Amino acid sequence: MSSKLKIAVFGGGSWATAIVKMLCENQNEIGWYMRNNYAMEHIKINKHNPNYLSSAELHPEKLFLSNDINEMVDYADYLIFVIPSAFLKDELSKISTSFKGKVIFSAIKGIVPESGLIVGEHFHEKLQIPYENIGIITGPCHAEEVAMERLSYLTIACTDEKKAAFIAKNLSSRYIKTKTSDDIIGTEYAAMLKNIYAIAAGIAHGLGYGDNFQSVLMSNAIREMKRFIKKIHKMKRNINNSAYLGDLLVTGYSTFSRNRMFGNMIGKGYTVKSAMMEMNMVAEGYYATKSAFKINEKNKAKTPIIETVYAILYQNKDAKKEFQKLVDDLD
Repeated sequence: MSSKLKIAVFGGGSWATAIVKMLCENQNEIGWYMRNNYAMEHIKINKHNPNYLSSAELHPEKLFLSNDINEMVDYADYLIFVIPSAFLKDELSKISTSFKGKVIFSAIKGIVPESGLIVGEHFHEKLQIPYENIGIITGPCHAEEVAMERLSYLTIACTDEKKAAFIAKNLSSRYIKTKTSDDIIGTEYAAMLKNIYAIAAGIAHGLGYGDNFQSVLMSNAIREMKRFIKKIHKMKRNINNSAYLGDLLVTGYSTFSRNRMFGNMIGKGYTVKSAMMEMNMVAEGYYATKSAFKINEKNKAKTPIIETVYAILYQNKDAKKEFQKLVDDLD
């Protein structure tokens, strides 16, 4: 596959910034769409994003920056979307140019609230992008550790192995190891679900549960994830691989995890609204919880952790009482 193919990143947050940093290791020019004019001008002069992941040194001489989303779609062959799922539909509604021939990769770990679909499914069903032109970028990987160039791992999933390999090659470096997968549905659902389980881990911590309970919670979470995904897309997969279990563990335990942070606040007694306002960042797991709960009403997998988080976040149930009930459902 030609190295002259152009790549563009859509989004101005931490993970988008980290992906741009990774691409700068391999590409002479990367397109980057963001809405914030001030941030773009700041990057050109100061070599870092002023709002997110400011410790990551960027290479403005390699960046084609634009706040015109149509210009960026036209520019690139590979489009990597890193816009929070809650805002994706509004951003896509601005696009009037054609997606024909474009390859779409999602690095968004959530569900599009308006459609109730994971991002890959949304692009396929709502924008008629064929599945062979859709891919997923997933962890285990934190933007903050990419900024510090700490060794991290990514899984690149696409049914077209060559397209997955192309993105994997362009994200690889001395501190980023990549592998490819053909499980685009399973890896994306796993990336969505692990945020819900990270909220559960955060709530448990906020309530005062210790490391012993956390380990039991995560052990049950990976089995719950397996049951949930199997109901949606049955195929041969090893749920203990890094794209599933590894991503769950890093999101559930890391101090960098915004979903765990959000859950911790809820466990300490914050309301959902006050926790979101204090974080000043999107906790994808909040939106994912409602979608996962609704999806599972049809599929009926055994999901006591999802149901507990849903009851706390959306039914205003008492976190302490709900976790006391959850304890009896875990093994």
